[in-house]
Amino acid sequence: MNIHSHPVLLYRWVVFLLAAGYCLHQLILGSWGGAGGPFRYLTIWALFLSFYAASRMLALSEHRITRKHEVTAMCAAALNVMVVFLYWRLYLADPSLVNGGNPIIWWLEYYLHALGPLLQIIDALFIGAVFRKVWRAALPMVVIIAAYVAWSELFVQRFNDKPTGTVTSGLPYPFLNSMEWAERSTFYGANAAIALGLLVVFGVVGAVLYRVRRPQAAA
Repeated sequence: MNIHSHPVLLYRWVVFLLAAGYCLHQLILGSWGGAGGPFRYLTIWALFLSFYAASRMLALSEHRITRKHEVTAMCAAALNVMVVFLYWRLYLADPSLVNGGNPIIWWLEYYLHALGPLLQIIDALFIGAVFRKVWRAALPMVVIIAAYVAWSELFVQRFNDKPTGTVTSGLPYPFLNSMEWAERSTFYGANAAIALGLLVVFGVVGAVLYRVRRPQAAA
């Protein structure tokens, strides 16, 4: 696919402007009632990574840069899918596990946990075709997750007293506060493995998709 074509430019502008708008919303109207503000949540990390990836994809289409930023796009896509998977798995089991029983803002939640990630994945998988040599994104993906865990455990928990649980308090997601450190570390490790597994899945899907497209392009 020609990444400089008008349809791709239009698509990437839409993705970029949506991500930019939701980032601004978080910066201005986000949940700043506790230390760390909206950045307490992995969803917001994924949002800002999506915004950065969208800005790079748009700049590439507009000939403003030459670097493809494939690792950035791969990490954004995998992190978004991990966030979506975790959110809906917990939300469907019990909404209070992720939002403490507070009502959701539908246009915010469905963008953050559905539409936004979908737009990012469509670009990365079908337009940018970035899922080649996915091993390059493995270390950055682990670093992002490790940084978020350290942020949550060493800063967010220390300087917040809500939500509360049976074991601790202050961790951003209510259910984490009812888990011992050993349980939390297992949970974090399992989700890091999920993120790496998603890179593998995207790599396999990409390998098949791009192999099919190559003969068509040659024809």
